[in-house]
Parts: sequence; structure tokens; C-alpha cells
Amino acid sequence: MLSRTTVIAASLSVSAGSANPSKSNYSRLLGLNNNLSYTASNPVIVSSNSNFASFAWNTSNNSKYTKSRMERFTTRASPQPLTNADELIDSVQTFIFDCDGVIWKGDKLIDGVPETLDLLRSKGKRLVFVTNNSTKSRKQYGKKFETLGLNVNEEEIFASSFAAAAYLKSINFPKDKKVYVIGEEGILKELELAGYQYLGGPEDGGKKIDLKPGFLMEHDENVGAVVVGFDRNFNYYKIQYGTLCIRENPGCLFIATNRDAVTHLTDAQEWAGGGSMVGAIRGSTQREPLVVGKPSTFMMDYLANEFGILKSQICMVGDRLDTDILFGQNGGCKTLLVLSGVTTLSVLQSPNNSIQPDFYTNKISDFLSLKATTV
Repeated sequence: MLSRTTVIAASLSVSAGSANPSKSNYSRLLGLNNNLSYTASNPVIVSSNSNFASFAWNTSNNSKYTKSRMERFTTRASPQPLTNADELIDSVQTFIFDCDGVIWKGDKLIDGVPETLDLLRSKGKRLVFVTNNSTKSRKQYGKKFETLGLNVNEEEIFASSFAAAAYLKSINFPKDKKVYVIGEEGILKELELAGYQYLGGPEDGGKKIDLKPGFLMEHDENVGAVVVGFDRNFNYYKIQYGTLCIRENPGCLFIATNRDAVTHLTDAQEWAGGGSMVGAIRGSTQREPLVVGKPSTFMMDYLANEFGILKSQICMVGDRLDTDILFGQNGGCKTLLVLSGVTTLSVLQSPNNSIQPDFYTNKISDFLSLKATTV
């Protein structure tokens, strides 16, 4: 397989309180800083692109945070169909699976998934399930796996709802600060487990604003972060409340669980995804969110540290190029695209597509048939 590797170095220094850092200065920066700490009230944007921005916290208005990182981007001449499943399986220790479009669609299990997972476990492979869907907590996803007849432990599941709470813990977000949630129950449950105070969520789904002359909407000045995820009860009240917190509360973080354009609420069609909610808040605040879900490397770094896994020994399996495959590539993993979800073969092979997986196949159960043909 022909390949071309380009290494790009980028650095950024932004003063505390800088209102409008130039996007051109940081548009090529990828990855999250796992050593950020929340120690004062003045935020500094230390990296941002179309996928996320990340923040440090200064103890002085005059201090600066400088971030420099070498990033590697690999582009391939053309996508390669998976022809030898055994070879790929033997080359890695861990498989990370996206869920929607890979394991299930809506509430319907994709054919051949149980047998495929059993095969990989029989070969001693570690299986991890990562989803950008923030509507459920890890525990709730565990119940969904069980309902679908899959034996998956809670410790093997990583949802973006969990990632949001984990990120706050990683930067020592103060426990006396509150989190305003635009999203569903999964985020609330993970914040509660992490010991954080929160408001919003489904409770604000029925609230309306009576726009009388001179009306001023109040908001909690102790909100230190706004977390935005997929929200089926998204409304103008939530947009305005989140906007006020981000724009008026000093140092308030804008965290997105993901920026997925579409999602699979049912197996009949695609539905508007969490990116539509994030986009509304981005538009009203003119701020780039810090994205903790795919393709940000935060969850990949977390998984590698949690399980002691070498990233070169991981294969990321997903149905989306701009989240799943980019997530694996950003993390330095092998990547396998399945055509059972969002991405079609024509989209993959389009000259306009710049994200190429190592391999592609129709669905993960192809591991079974391709294994049979190569014996």
C-alpha cells in the first residue's frame, strides 16, 4: 500500500483573557492536553480546531500557557478492502468498536455481531466500545448491551457522557462550581457519579421564555462549565441560558460531547445529531467548543492509560470517517471502516474524501467469512 506521511509542528501561545485568538494560529493543532488544571478564574485557550478547543487556567493575568505539539497525519493513495481478517486480528491486542452503525442501528442489533465478538474474545482480544452518543451513562449502555443479548462489562464501555465528566476531573474542575447541561440523562448521571453539581438537562426541556418588553433572563453566575450533548428536548430557553453562562461567567468552559452531524435514532433513516445542538451554542457565543468525544484524542489517551494499552496495538472500528476513523488515526491506531452505518462506498472512494482508513469492509461479521476464505 502506497502511503505518504507528513509531519506538522505547531505551537500556540495565548494570553489570559484573550477574547478572539486567531483561528489560523491553531487550526492544525490536534489532541487534548491531559495535564490541564483549573486553579483560577481566567481561562486560556491553548488549542482549538474545528473539532475542539482546550483550556488551561492561570493564577495570574500576566501568565501565558504555551502549547507545542508535533502531529502526524497519514494519507493513503486509496482505501484497501479487508481481504485477510486473521492477519488484522493477529496484528493487534485491542479492538475499539463504535456502537451506532457498527454494533446496532437504533435498537436493532446488526447481523453477525454476537458471533464476531465471541470470535475475537476466543482469540484473547480486549474489546472496548466507544460511542459519541451521550444520552446514556455507562451503566445504562450496559443494560442496552444486555437487552440485545451481548455480554459486555460496564468497564468496557466508554460513552461521551462519561468522557465529559472524566475531562472535568482531569483538569481538577472545582466541586463548588456548577455545570449547566444541554443534553439528556446520561450526562447528568455521569456528572453525579463524579461528584459535580449540575442544573439543566431534561428538566429545562419544557421551559419557555416570555419575551415581554424589558425582560431580562437571569442565570446562575456560579456555572463554570456548559456541557452540550444530543438533546431531544432542545429549545430556545436552553440556548439562551447556556449562552449567558458562557459569555458572562468568567472562565466558563464550553464542552461538547461530540459534533456528529447525524445519528441513528431508528434503523429507518438518519436523524440530526448532537452537532446541531453544539452548532447553535457555537453560533450564539462565537466560541469553539472543547470536544471530548471522537475524534478528539482525549478518550483514546484515557483508554490507553486505563488499560495500559499500546496505541499501535489497537484497531479502531467504526462507520464514520470524520469521527471514528479520524479518532483512530489521531491516536496512532490501525483503522477499519465498516459500511453498515453512515459511510457508503461511494463516499469513501470519492476524490473529495481525504480521510482513508487502513481497511474497509461491509460489516464486522465479515471477520467470520473472510477468516473462512483465508484458511
